[in-house]
Amino acid sequence: MIKQSLNLKLGQSLSMTPQLQQAIRLLQLSSVELQQEIQEILETNPLLERADDSSSEPTKTENNLEKKDSSETAETKTADSATETIPEEMTIDADWDDVYDPEWKVSNGSDTSSSDFIETMHSDPQGLHDHLLWQIDMSNLSAIDKEIAQIIIDYIDDDGYLTESLEQIHLSLEESLFIELDEVEAILTYVQNLGPAGIAARTLSECLLLQLDNKYSDHPLYRKTVRLLDKNLDLLKKKDYTGIKRTLRLTTSSLEELIQLIRSLEPKPGKIFSIETTDYITPDIYVKKVNGQWKISLNGETQPKLQVNDYYAEMLNINTNNTHTNNNNKTSPALAGEANDYIKENLQQAKWFIKSLENRNSTIVNVAHAIVGRQLAFLQYGDEAMKPMVLKDLADQLGLHESTISRVTTRKYMHTPRGIYEFKHFFSSHVSTDTGGECSATAIRAMIKKLINDEDPAKPLSDNKLTNLLKERGINVARRTVAKYREALAIPSSHDRKVFA
Repeated sequence: MIKQSLNLKLGQSLSMTPQLQQAIRLLQLSSVELQQEIQEILETNPLLERADDSSSEPTKTENNLEKKDSSETAETKTADSATETIPEEMTIDADWDDVYDPEWKVSNGSDTSSSDFIETMHSDPQGLHDHLLWQIDMSNLSAIDKEIAQIIIDYIDDDGYLTESLEQIHLSLEESLFIELDEVEAILTYVQNLGPAGIAARTLSECLLLQLDNKYSDHPLYRKTVRLLDKNLDLLKKKDYTGIKRTLRLTTSSLEELIQLIRSLEPKPGKIFSIETTDYITPDIYVKKVNGQWKISLNGETQPKLQVNDYYAEMLNINTNNTHTNNNNKTSPALAGEANDYIKENLQQAKWFIKSLENRNSTIVNVAHAIVGRQLAFLQYGDEAMKPMVLKDLADQLGLHESTISRVTTRKYMHTPRGIYEFKHFFSSHVSTDTGGECSATAIRAMIKKLINDEDPAKPLSDNKLTNLLKERGINVARRTVAKYREALAIPSSHDRKVFA
């Protein structure tokens, strides 16, 4: 039986205050997310305002008078302008365009007019499915055939390949349309003849053959290319050029021409319709070299300068550093009860938010200073001079927790003379060298990339050869590590890099 009792225990624990939670959340936001957060706070907190919006504004009465005066002036000017510019009568042989040059003109197809540009700019980009359905709608197919074609198009992926078998498509339509399999096959053939060439293929071989038929049916090497794509595509994948020459009975010059012919084909015909959005990066920190010294500055455009609204602060008799009276020099009215509490609460939240922003900025600047101080060699010479650095190194240097460094360096960008880099780019593990020093993984990847760029295309460097070349430079890395770094750089193996000579 468990006996109940009371025990007194002392301990320490971290209490996450609302201010601390807000500071941590702001620290991990990107510049874009921070601007959205600031906008939301400005819309919900009347005590917070942009510093550039705090200038005195005309009163409502003055605004109405100005609007009225400007309206009357505009009407007068419009009437005078109309009287001066519009002719009362047109001559018999004159055309409207002879007097007024229209700003927008219809394009005749030979060039792009301003109206075409505006229309294109505001129109949604057309996707692959929309393009194919448009061709079907413009065709002379029957209603049933169009419905079959639409179902086939629905099963085409973004690369342009048919992802479902004809048998399955037929089963899904059999009960509603009472059609046979050969009718589905006929419509598939029709769809495959639409643009772009190679669309609705079921295999890579079929895709390339469709394009070959569409573009190069009269080419001297057409038949041998068809044979290669239809029966011996595996030889092409392996780059077995000797086997291809032997199988197709080609000379070296003919083989080279055939390879160039195949390379002109598109293995993913739907790719031209892929809709990609461009994400623009706004740097948080600028790093410049001025008079031989590296200068670090915060990008002020990533966030507006905020301040407490003085008018509401005066209502609570709070003295601010930049207090000013209103335009009429009248004392602010007193507030009662709920209104007073509401202003106080929002005032405190506004101060917390401004303080959190200041802490965020100072932390980012401090981390940027520490990174630049450790990676001056990179700024001078590039990736090959990158020094090894981990989060703990900066945490110990700045007296911060590693999680704080992680938040600061995630989705924060630094503009340097060598380009824009995420803070994370400057961190990498290390590898020991023969001299007892250390070399960063980033530097090793840069060396591997340079070695491969300088290699003989006919005799590309294998991973073993790359490992030996790095050892000659005093860097001891395993072959599997070299292979991992090469794959991280999206560089194919030596076999795939080999170029036909």
